[in-house]
Amino acid sequence: MTNGLLMPIATAVWLVENTTLTFNQIANFCNLHEVEVQGIADGEVAKGIKPYNPIISGQLTREEIELSSKDEKRPLQIKSSDIEISGEDKKIKRYVPLSKRQDKPDSALWLIKNHQQLKDSQIAKLVGVTKSSVTSIRNKSYWNYNNLNPKDPVAMNLFTQRDLMLALEKADRRIKREKKEKEKAKRLVS
Repeated sequence: MTNGLLMPIATAVWLVENTTLTFNQIANFCNLHEVEVQGIADGEVAKGIKPYNPIISGQLTREEIELSSKDEKRPLQIKSSDIEISGEDKKIKRYVPLSKRQDKPDSALWLIKNHQQLKDSQIAKLVGVTKSSVTSIRNKSYWNYNNLNPKDPVAMNLFTQRDLMLALEKADRRIKREKKEKEKAKRLVS
């Protein structure tokens, strides 16, 4: 992650209003031109921009501002953060066009035929349909079952190969666990 400053102009507005730092120090910290910072101080630039407090956001400390205020040649140092922002883990629900909505039951049928170990709830979660729809497809009682064509959901970009592999691993663990429980129950009975 790069240590870039969040909202540099709003941060510069806050620093101009609340500190005794030089225009040069603020400009260097906010990656702005010194004349632009002077324009912020004069009220000609950044009109209507709300000040953004870099102390509250964790990008600066009060001590850092005080040290730089005392020494005009000392640049401000952004506080390094170990927080990693990543959008990979979050699954974003996105709009599925009408023409692509038939692909979901087709994908559910493909998963039922190719990966019998998956539970209906897992298939429903992966594909984005209801569990009752998956159950009715499995039982061949789905209202449009005769028109379904199995289609690979990964190839149709409904979810990633990684999502499928994780679901299959989870299903395999569940099957092993159930098998052990059955063996344990048999041993207790005999």
